[in-house]
This record gives sequence, structure tokens and C-alpha cells, in this order.
Amino acid sequence: MSDTVKNTALFALVAVLIIWTGYSESWNLALQILNMGLISAIMALGVNLQWGFAGLFNVGVMGFVAVGGLAAVLFSMPPVPEAFWAGGPRALFSLVVGAGVIVAAVMVMKKMAAGRNRNLLVVAILVGGFFLFRALFDPAVDAIEAVNSASTGYMGGLGLPVILAWPLGGVLAAGVAWVIGKTALGLRSDYLAIATLGIAEIIIAVMKNEDWLARGVKNVTGIPRPFITPREIDLQKDPGFVETATNLGLDPVTASSLYVKLSYTLLFSVVLIILFILAQRALKSPWGRMMRAIRDNEVAAMAMGKNVTKRHLQIFVLGSAICGLAGAMMTTLDGQLTPGTYQPLRFTFLIWVMVIVGGSGSNLGAILGGFLIYFFWIRVEQWGPDLMYFITSGMADDSPLKMHLIDSAAHMRLLTMGLILLLVLRFSPRGLIPEK
Repeated sequence: MSDTVKNTALFALVAVLIIWTGYSESWNLALQILNMGLISAIMALGVNLQWGFAGLFNVGVMGFVAVGGLAAVLFSMPPVPEAFWAGGPRALFSLVVGAGVIVAAVMVMKKMAAGRNRNLLVVAILVGGFFLFRALFDPAVDAIEAVNSASTGYMGGLGLPVILAWPLGGVLAAGVAWVIGKTALGLRSDYLAIATLGIAEIIIAVMKNEDWLARGVKNVTGIPRPFITPREIDLQKDPGFVETATNLGLDPVTASSLYVKLSYTLLFSVVLIILFILAQRALKSPWGRMMRAIRDNEVAAMAMGKNVTKRHLQIFVLGSAICGLAGAMMTTLDGQLTPGTYQPLRFTFLIWVMVIVGGSGSNLGAILGGFLIYFFWIRVEQWGPDLMYFITSGMADDSPLKMHLIDSAAHMRLLTMGLILLLVLRFSPRGLIPEK
């Protein structure tokens, strides 16, 4: 079987699974899986750039996705003038002071000769700067969070169109990745994984606790939608839409939900296609060949005069930017930012499974893995309990074994992901669509 036929058959299988879900369950569920599959495929593309192209073991995917989601709030939500003027200028000034303290410490480290005096001065600058920063920052934050804390309690955003927040989310994630990469990319692969995981947890902790930034665990709701995705209630009030839905034999409520989801599908598909084309061009370019040479043998690449650390930083920033873009898209689709939902299992482990199952180093494989793994991730949540009830149907209702199996059905998701991963690694170690 040729590669083209095989790849077409694999994507056709995914399409059949989604269509079958629409017929057997509901088209709303099928479109939800399709939309989140598109976003997951974009995340997998970002991770594939880092691991498949350059061999960077980034286990902090969750953090960059969260930064993208934060960007959707900071750039698209309307501003809260009362909160901003209550403490915004002071908070921003204190952040500038904090950055200045760090710059001053770095300059001292570079300019002064190594020794006790330099160390004491650096410590004095950092400690003194920390207390100065807190003295300016804390009162400003308290003033911001005190403004109508039940509904706002944060400065809001810039009020830009939300579709602009998607690339800006990528830019913000890229900036965070640059800062992390400058300090962490010199580490060995296993230490890099530990560092990125820890930094991702720090990002989530900041988002949960800094209410002035995006309401913390109170969540931000009502995030604006792109221009082609109206509110369902507005569609239901439109006589023309109601008439069209009725003529098609659809309930207006169901039709409005399907219309909105299809609008998101169109937007997400355009973004994925553009990113795939760019990733393919990068893969086949001299830059892409150089990155794979570095991945395969860093020592040989350095001997050829390549700056390995600089190239690693480039690919780390690019991959993280794509994850941030996907995070902004997902927050827009959800209509809210909920920091508590960012979990390593969903936004790091699952994305890595998508890349490995699809085929590390293969952009087409990453997209396939994104769709396939997310489909099973959602559907097994229902299939697990149904399977356990079927298996235990012949047991007595008070059987401890039956109760234990039914209670364990929630873990079928994890079992299924592990089983899929093991089967693929056993029978197709390079993934379903391996790198050429």
C-alpha cells in the first residue's frame, strides 16, 4: 500500500468516526469533537516542531497553552476603567521597577569582577529591590481587586477583536518561551523536562492567585466571539434564520448551536491549514534540514559551525508560540478562562501521546494524532461505564467486584490512552504516519 493511500485511509477513518458520532449521538457532540480535534492538532504541531524537528523534550506545554488563554482575556475583554485607575498605573510602574532591579543585578554580574564584593552587591540589589517592588505592587493590587470584586476585580483587557488575540496569544507565549529558553535550554534533556514542567506549574499558580490579572480562580466569562460566530440567542431571534432552520427540519435552538460550531470549524480549519503549510515548508527548507541534523547529532552539527543553542531557542520559541495560539483559540471556543482546568494530564501528556501516535517528526502525523487521540479521549468517557455495566450485568447488585469495576470505569480513559500508545509503539514504532 502506498503512503498516500494509507494516509488517506487513516484520515478517512477519523472522518467516519466523527460522522458516526453525529448519527449515533448528536451532531453537536460530533462538531465539538471536530473543533477540539482541530485545536489539539495545532498543539501537536507545536510540540512536533520542538521534539520532531529538534529533539527538545518540553513537558511544559500546559503553561504555554495557558498563556495563550490568558492573552485572549488581556487583549479581547473590554477594559475596566475604574479598576485600572484605582491601581493600574502603580501596578505597571512596580512591574517596571521589578524588571529594572533584575536588569541592574545582571549588569553588575557582567561589569564587576567575580568576588565577594560583587556577590554582596547583587544580593543587596535583589533583596532591596524585592522589598521596594512589594511596597509598590501590593497596595496597587489591593486597590484593583477591591473594585466590584464580585463581577470584575481586575483591569480587564484592551477590547481588541478576539480574532486578533489569537496571534497575540502566540506572541505572548513566544515571549515567555524566550525567557525560559534563555535560562533552561542549556540543560540536558531530562533536566529540561523537569524545568519546563516546573515553570508551567508556576505559570498556572500565578494565574490562579493573581486576581488583578484575570480574576484568578473566579474565572473570566463572556469572552467575545469572532465576527462570524454570533450568539445562539441572537440567531434564535432572527426570523430569517428560524425560517431556514424550520425548512430544513431542524429545531431553531439546535440549528443555532450547529451554526456557531460550524463557524468555529471554518476558522480553526483555516488556521490549521496555514500552519501545516508553513510547517511543511520549514521542514523541507535548509533550515529544517539543519534542525534535524542538530537533532540527530549535536556534536557533529557544532563541528560544522552551527550554533546549537541558538537554533534550539528558535524552535522552542516557535513551537511554544503555536501552543499559545491554540490556547487562545480554545479559550475563545469555551467563552471563558478557567485556570483550574489546566492540568498536565490533558495539556501535556495527551498532546505528547498525539505526537508519538501520529508520528514524531511528521507534521501530517501530528495532525492525525490530534484528531484520533482526542476522539478516543472524549468517547471513552462514555464507553467506559457502558462497558463495565455490560461486563458486570450477570453479577449480583451487591457484589463487591461489580461495585469496584463500575467505580473504576472513570479510569478507562487513561487505560485506553496507554493501550493505544503501547499498540502503536509495538506495531508501528515510528507512528502511524512516520517521518520520511
